[in-house]
Amino acid sequence: MTKKAAIIKGDGVGPEIVDSMIRVLKTCNSQIELILCEGGSEQWERSGRKDPSYIPDATMKLLEESNACYKGPTTTLPIPNAPRSVAVTLRQKFELYSNIRPIKTYKRVTPNHDLDFVCFREATEGLYTGIEMQLTDDVAIAIRKITRSGCRRFANATMDWAKKYNLNKVVAITKRNILKITDGIFLEEMQNAAQRYGGIEVQELYIDNMMQQLVINPEQFNGTVLASTNLFMDIVSELASGVIGSIGLVYSSNMGDRFAMFEAAHGSAPTIARQNKVNPTAAILSGAWMAEYLGESHIKDAIFRATEQVINEGKYVTADIGGNASTTQMTDAICQIAEKQIK
Repeated sequence: MTKKAAIIKGDGVGPEIVDSMIRVLKTCNSQIELILCEGGSEQWERSGRKDPSYIPDATMKLLEESNACYKGPTTTLPIPNAPRSVAVTLRQKFELYSNIRPIKTYKRVTPNHDLDFVCFREATEGLYTGIEMQLTDDVAIAIRKITRSGCRRFANATMDWAKKYNLNKVVAITKRNILKITDGIFLEEMQNAAQRYGGIEVQELYIDNMMQQLVINPEQFNGTVLASTNLFMDIVSELASGVIGSIGLVYSSNMGDRFAMFEAAHGSAPTIARQNKVNPTAAILSGAWMAEYLGESHIKDAIFRATEQVINEGKYVTADIGGNASTTQMTDAICQIAEKQIK
């Protein structure tokens, strides 16, 4: 039975890098049915700002009928009464509670570091629930919602990843000296999960110390899973992407029990949109990961090998990683090598 993936091209550079991702998958003879659909702030603007969501009803119906989703970068407008972000909406709609960003260096791009770890972010709770209240003209509050059940399922997913990839350490990132109750629940569930799975150490680091350690000695986290609540890991993974040289290299998934959404970790970058400049790596690798999720692991392996070869050779790479190639030229180079590997 053919697997279906709904593809949201998104805003800014989204259409360009989604086109790159699709081209690489098709070059590798992927049998996934890719269904293009609308979503993001640009289509919301075109429709006259009438919808309460950046995701039209027709798109949501397609998503519900698909086996997975691929989301190009989308813009969340910082204006009153604008809809909730596409990513947050889909994470909560489909209970995609684990946002996963593998962090890996490439020798040519980051010669001073050799990193290989993964960032696990709880993606449905915390401050991203968007619960805010204006108490007076001068006072507003935001609620950091943490549930034990939410932490438990996230902790189990973290340990599943550690077991699958033979990792024996999880770093739980908190600010438990200040957020005693909410981060207390989070840490308890991480420790409980480690005991259930066995053979996995849980180390707690406070978020401020974690950021310092990630700058001064990131290699210490190799072979570990970094795990935290929504906002903290959003920040940690962004810094990690800077350490490896460019967020344009960071691919990601949003996993739940029955559905997954794949996306580049970076945003819509409107200042370079439609200029054929954006690095397609994160988009292409996210698409390859989606192929694996939908049963085409051989395609994922071929694309990963081809992308690493293109980056380390450095002949056809974009400006953010030291080259002068266009998005199209880098995509072409990856396609050529991946196609040979598939054959």
